[in-house]
Amino acid sequence: MTVTDRNIAGLGILCVLIGVFCISINDLLIKQLSGGYPLHELVFVRSGIGILIGLVIVQFEGGWGILRTRQPWLHAMRGLLIVTANMTYFVALAVLPLADATALFFVAPLFITLLSIPILGEKVGPLRIGAVVVGFMGVLVMQRPWAGSDTLEVSRIVLLLPVLSALTYAIYQVLTRKLGVASKASAMAIYIQGTFLIVSGLFFLVAGDGRFAEGSTNASLTFLLRAWVWPTPQDVWVFAGLGVNAAIIGYSLSQAYRLADAATVAPFEYIGLPLAVMWGFLVFGDVPMWEVWLGMALILSAGLFVFLRERQKAQVVAHSRIKGRH
Repeated sequence: MTVTDRNIAGLGILCVLIGVFCISINDLLIKQLSGGYPLHELVFVRSGIGILIGLVIVQFEGGWGILRTRQPWLHAMRGLLIVTANMTYFVALAVLPLADATALFFVAPLFITLLSIPILGEKVGPLRIGAVVVGFMGVLVMQRPWAGSDTLEVSRIVLLLPVLSALTYAIYQVLTRKLGVASKASAMAIYIQGTFLIVSGLFFLVAGDGRFAEGSTNASLTFLLRAWVWPTPQDVWVFAGLGVNAAIIGYSLSQAYRLADAATVAPFEYIGLPLAVMWGFLVFGDVPMWEVWLGMALILSAGLFVFLRERQKAQVVAHSRIKGRH
């Protein structure tokens, strides 16, 4: 690897670290606001501010012309997948501790490994398959199948929502890898934020008056469907923070995966797990149960093994190609 390659990879890692830190702040703010505002309102305001900031960045990366794309349906499909991943995750986050929801979502790399077999035609050896099994054992432990429904703090459906979010995110990533996206980071962020705006706007038109949440005792469903309300003066700044965060997340993660290969930057996304534990403890006083600690350890070790194994294989393939030229 040349000095230039190392510098680019280092910049990609820095971008992903910034993005993951902002994601942890984003989750914290949304969880704080989930008791008084509907999810689609938070998403609409966040994306509205984020897209305005993104349009400013577009001017620095080449102007309006970079928003043109030959793959509009791909961007629309990617946007809908990310919206689904976000919405299912945030609905669960309203009632789950930050650490629990984050750990369950981190099975996404394991789903990516499995989906790459039928969709990308990749060969996945027994070591990576074994890691996937270990990771899903972590999910199973966190689901506490031995516990009765009357002893669980939340329903089993809510416990499965972050896993569904991870699956949707994995499909998004595999689709991107299969079809490729030749766009600037700012343009990709605009496409995503635009999809969020459209979907949350449709939610407002259908359920913005809160009629579907009337009489509901389910906290997650209420968060999803309650009526829009005008933010209090102190919450206005939280909404603004969500918007700025959305712009930073969209740009930094898109830039990270444009600058460096996924096997290099993706493992650094796992910094989000200790951040979630930290914010959960400092802000909400949550201390993970032993099942969560064990599940996190299994998921984290499995995910990191898969990434490191993929990177090792990529280096072997690259070395073989270089030797073949001589």
